[in-house]
Amino acid sequence: MSKRNKIITKVLSGTSDANINFNELRQLLKNLGFDERIRSSHHIFTKDEVEEILNLQPKGADAKPYQVKQIRNVIVKYKLAGEEDD
Repeated sequence: MSKRNKIITKVLSGTSDANINFNELRQLLKNLGFDERIRSSHHIFTKDEVEEILNLQPKGADAKPYQVKQIRNVIVKYKLAGEEDD
């Protein structure tokens, strides 16, 4: 299983939201076609077909658990899991 598939499986499983690496999560969103804008510690992700705006901040090296949940909800709602690119 590729690293990308491991992170998307980890996010979608919902069993370890507090243990998701922030940079891996950022890369996943970029692979799913999101555009990233950075304002200080805020990483803002948008995508044309997605109504929600994802605003992420790291907590140390990891992502905040509630933000991982928001990302999971967007991936499921818009059925993005099969759209990652290399």
